[in-house]
Amino acid sequence: MKKDIQPKYNRCKVTCLTCGNTFETGSVLSEIRVDTCAKCHPFYTGKQRFAQNDGRVDRFMKKYGMK
Repeated sequence: MKKDIQPKYNRCKVTCLTCGNTFETGSVLSEIRVDTCAKCHPFYTGKQRFAQNDGRVDRFMKKYGMK
């Protein structure tokens, strides 16, 4: 097996560009920038809105008044 072919795994700093939150994790990169993190993502903060999307069958039934 060849020596030194694996990348160096070290601690890296993750920065959220939306809220500015930073935390550390392990990676082969030295720094990671993410668009959203768990502190500002709507799903994790409880501010997510659910859109009611009707499917094709539901739209057909509604259009022709079928139950």
